[in-house]
Amino acid sequence: MVETKYTIIEAEKQLKAERTFNAPVDLVWRAWTHPVILDEWWAPKPFKARTLHMDFTVGGYWLYAMDGPIEHTPYSKAEFLAIEPLKSYTGLDSFTDETGKAIDGMPKMHWQVTFEANGDTTNVTVVTTFEKMEDLQKIVEMGFKEGFAAAHGNLDDWFTANL
Repeated sequence: MVETKYTIIEAEKQLKAERTFNAPVDLVWRAWTHPVILDEWWAPKPFKARTLHMDFTVGGYWLYAMDGPIEHTPYSKAEFLAIEPLKSYTGLDSFTDETGKAIDGMPKMHWQVTFEANGDTTNVTVVTTFEKMEDLQKIVEMGFKEGFAAAHGNLDDWFTANL
């Protein structure tokens, strides 16, 4: 089983996640940037992602809900700052209300997602940078590593079903 590898870079206030997927880069890129596919894998079970808005262009954003077995539905917004098709994208991610307004006191993250083709597999590296080390620690305490790894497992299952 492929696992997601995590590295904390304290000096840079970064959490780095690395994962190899058994799919070509064009399909992996599509899975990370197309809302219908994102809704199928992004949330760790028993949660399910639900896209409310997606405009995958520079200056656009993705607003989504994480529906699940808790009383309050969490929402997040990713604002896209740069996109290099099939290679990388960057964005600002925050916890929000259902309208996309950031929630005070919750960590905000800068994401740099890179895709590296390696034959029939694709290496994806996500470097998440925080304003404060305390924000990185809070995300880890909230279960980010486990949740992101579980979502990656969902994506592995999606590739198996769709290749």
